[in-house]
Amino acid sequence: MAALGVIAFSLTFPATAWGLEGFGPWSLVAVRTVLAAVLAGGCLLAVGVPPRERSRAWGRVPLPGRRHWAGLAVVAAGVVLGFPLLSTLALRTSTTAHAAVVVGLLPLTTALFSALRMGTRPSRTFWAAALAGAAAVVAFTVTQSGGALTAADLYLFGALLVCAAGYTEGGRLAREMPGWQVIGWALVLCLPLTVPGALVALSYEPVQLTAHSVTGLLWVAAGSQFLGLVVWYRGMAAIGIPKASQLQLAQPLLTLVWSVLLLGEQLTPAAPVTAAAVLVCIAVTQRARG
Repeated sequence: MAALGVIAFSLTFPATAWGLEGFGPWSLVAVRTVLAAVLAGGCLLAVGVPPRERSRAWGRVPLPGRRHWAGLAVVAAGVVLGFPLLSTLALRTSTTAHAAVVVGLLPLTTALFSALRMGTRPSRTFWAAALAGAAAVVAFTVTQSGGALTAADLYLFGALLVCAAGYTEGGRLAREMPGWQVIGWALVLCLPLTVPGALVALSYEPVQLTAHSVTGLLWVAAGSQFLGLVVWYRGMAAIGIPKASQLQLAQPLLTLVWSVLLLGEQLTPAAPVTAAAVLVCIAVTQRARG
């Protein structure tokens, strides 16, 4: 489940680049979030619950308990609003290869957030492999982008922090409620902000509907914003946040492959070497004891 989430997320940056061909950054983020919330809300209304729980259900799904709403707000701020907006603003001037630096550091940052928030204590072997994998990915992606830092880096580092917080809190909640409900309620929670935001953004930013822009919008809404997070949170709940987070070490390399196939960006011969190193690091983190 976690690996399927990583594959879905690896297409996010190329799909966002496509979406920006026809939408402004604010419009793209707001509309994708509204579309994902409509999809999530439909699922929340359609799925049945046991009769004894229907008295406290919204549609057919039980409402989250009072203790869950603060965590859902963190998920909403991190993965529904924060990361999409900051990464989209960065991709106006950054290539997908350079933006992959964020994803290269995200697994390690998520593991750190998990240790601080939930008290997880991975072994020294885990941390060594996680650091090695992050170093390999960052070295490759920085080299791929020419080694230069851009103005978009501030957005990217901000996106890294809010996303790691959202992943950690979502993984924690997914132990108490189904993962699809975690992201579903987070998306619905944002509707009072995203619907007006979409209307305002669309009135100011011109829209050009093309095959690329529509396809990119639909993927980031359905694949990245909802379905990818559904399987991701389910995987995190099953194997633990630290182990699941390290699977994302493969995400930047997958993103670079998609950037070559879909965007025509160039890939260096160092990619297969880095891929092999990352796969070794992933294998070590998955076998390391907590």
